[in-house]
Amino acid sequence: MDFDTIAAISTPMGEGAIAIVRLSGNEAINIVDKVFKSPSQKKLRDVPTHTIHYGNIIDPESGQVVEEVMVSVMRAPKTFTREDVVEINCHGGLVTVNRVLQLVLTNGARLAEPGEFTKRAFLNGRIDLSQAEAVMDLIRAKTDRAMNMALGQMEGRLSKLIKRLRQEILETLAHVEVNIDYPEYDDVEEMTHQMLVEKAQYVRKEIEKLLQTSQQGKILREGLSTVIIGRPNVGKSSLLNSLVHENKAIVTDIPGTTRDVIEEYVNVRGVPLRLVDTAGIRETEDIVERIGVERSRQVLKEADLILLVLNYNEQLSKEDEQLLEAVKGMDYIVIVNKTDLPQKINLEQVKKLAKDRPIITTSLKEEKGIDDLEEAISSLFFEGNVQSGDLTYVSNTRHISLLTQAKKAIEDALDGIKQGVPIDIVQIDLTRSWELLGEIIGDAVHESLIDQLFSQFCLGK
Repeated sequence: MDFDTIAAISTPMGEGAIAIVRLSGNEAINIVDKVFKSPSQKKLRDVPTHTIHYGNIIDPESGQVVEEVMVSVMRAPKTFTREDVVEINCHGGLVTVNRVLQLVLTNGARLAEPGEFTKRAFLNGRIDLSQAEAVMDLIRAKTDRAMNMALGQMEGRLSKLIKRLRQEILETLAHVEVNIDYPEYDDVEEMTHQMLVEKAQYVRKEIEKLLQTSQQGKILREGLSTVIIGRPNVGKSSLLNSLVHENKAIVTDIPGTTRDVIEEYVNVRGVPLRLVDTAGIRETEDIVERIGVERSRQVLKEADLILLVLNYNEQLSKEDEQLLEAVKGMDYIVIVNKTDLPQKINLEQVKKLAKDRPIITTSLKEEKGIDDLEEAISSLFFEGNVQSGDLTYVSNTRHISLLTQAKKAIEDALDGIKQGVPIDIVQIDLTRSWELLGEIIGDAVHESLIDQLFSQFCLGK
């Protein structure tokens, strides 16, 4: 495809060691040649591909030196976008990098839209849609495991599996067509039905395997929304600080210190937690604290995991019992804190109310019990271990939805075969499954969806 030439700053805004202005398109090299001057007077259009060159960016109108730079030249098709790409490496100041960008825009480039470089890589056939989405997952990864999962998808692990399943369905449909066109053999119908059942069951099984990874994959991609709840002054803020390994929340002996919801990402054994410390849930006359309590109740409803903190040094109160009742049916872990103080709580009563939920005893003041808590969190969602290696994870909500629909279409085909529905009707369900799988990798997807997906990317990517 032939697109106009785009440009953008591809490094985060702010002061730093370097900043990069990236261009992509047929005119990228010629545009930079208009503003770049090397000591050797050599033009970039004459240099070999994948080389880097020292020089200055010059304002053509005034002749003024704008910036001292290193310019990388990469010619199509061996580039990220499969177009000519030029990267201007500047000093990392806000003013100079913006002046360089303005110069290349004035001399023929267009400001790139969010995600447009990756979009071009997709439209030019370098990567498919699932790999393009993995680029943003890699940028947003909060843990090593999330990063490895995104890298696997970028390398095409999911794409290869989807393409193989689509090929299985396509070959089955072609075989059915042949049998329909040549019906003179007596056993053709029986053979066709048997082959359809075997292939459909195989594809369904492979889709089910992918969907089984979706919970873990989605958690690794988006993080677990984890809410810390409990009565005031049981150690909720101390727990947040212990998991984050820094003092994010104010800790005092005064009940009701936390007035609002505090959020922080934390890595627990490869599992990203979006950790939320809430105001202590209790009845209060303080207007500000009461607003915080209401917010706490709201985030509780939206949580994937609840860490319910009790006080080892106090008897189980009516409010504690109400909290244990409120989290019934949810994924939660009970943390009995302050074991450095004399025991007053009845742990047997806690076990009875919590039933089969994990109960961890801690002394956050003495930094005891945090390892046990991290193990309990990992075990609750990943049976103690996040699998990696050759396992293909599905983490994207769009992919999960399409796989679920494709599985349903396959099951409709199997039901149709069982009920003796004509083969050409069964073919419709198989074709539908083939199309849905194609949407994952972008073989059959609307332009509006492509625009929407790439608009979520950062500028310059």
